[in-house]
Amino acid sequence: MLVLLCLFFTFASDGFLGMGNIQAIVNQAAVPVVLASGLTLVILMGSIDMSIEGVIATVSILSAMLVANSVNSNHLGWIATVIALAIGTGFGLANGLIITKLRLPSLIVTLGMWFVGLGVASFLFPDNQPRVLDEGFRRWALDAPLGFQRLTYVAVGVVLVIYFVLKWTRLGRTIYAIGAGEPQLVLAGVKVDRYKIAAFAASGFLAGLAALMTTAQIGGGDAAAGDGRLFPAVSAVVIGGTLLSGGRGGILQSVVGVFLLAVLENGMMHLGVSVYLQQAVVGLVVVAVVIVAGWQSRAVLRVIK
Repeated sequence: MLVLLCLFFTFASDGFLGMGNIQAIVNQAAVPVVLASGLTLVILMGSIDMSIEGVIATVSILSAMLVANSVNSNHLGWIATVIALAIGTGFGLANGLIITKLRLPSLIVTLGMWFVGLGVASFLFPDNQPRVLDEGFRRWALDAPLGFQRLTYVAVGVVLVIYFVLKWTRLGRTIYAIGAGEPQLVLAGVKVDRYKIAAFAASGFLAGLAALMTTAQIGGGDAAAGDGRLFPAVSAVVIGGTLLSGGRGGILQSVVGVFLLAVLENGMMHLGVSVYLQQAVVGLVVVAVVIVAGWQSRAVLRVIK
């Protein structure tokens, strides 16, 4: 489908296959790829992580206020990056612990954590939209070796790590097994909670990384930095072929899903399609993919764990 889309937009619009446009598509896909990587781990278990927009909001504001900025005298440099990633991981750990220890649905828990993150960003820092003054922090996002932003190389590194984890580690194999049949694993004596917590922690870490990438791109902290990030990320994972019920899919499929959406949106923009119609088209694509997945496996209709 991705190849067909590229062919269609190549003939339907001018400049779609220009090097500048290709670089723009790849660079714009960097943050969605990182978010989709974390969500892939969670969705493969048959769970969901709705909290990523809240995590991005909190981490964006806090990271901007810890580096050299326009509202205070902090200048922690790359230590701020470590702190920000730790905060993102903390959100993920909290999600995993609450879900596994209290036996609550991931949809409800992570939805609540979404609003916790938004609350921290919006209410504790209502008047702070700090502008980043740390040039080193900004350069790691905006510098473009070979025409691609450094953030793109970061996203490639994330994909390689997640691919390795899913294909060659016990954590990866267990994530697939949880999605395919968690009750059977429990009966076999596998302690699934630790693996579920690890997957949610990884999702939180990658949401924190995406927040840092976004903050560096826009040059400041913003409580709205994560707005509109959740649906495209989940859509990319689903469009790529990862079942919402878990057990089937993978990171490479999610990357294909990200680029399918990126190409679709970029191509429609070249054709002059309105933003509202673009959203409608993306929604229809997601619904169509879910219907096809339902035909292939009726398990997709199970309630998300």
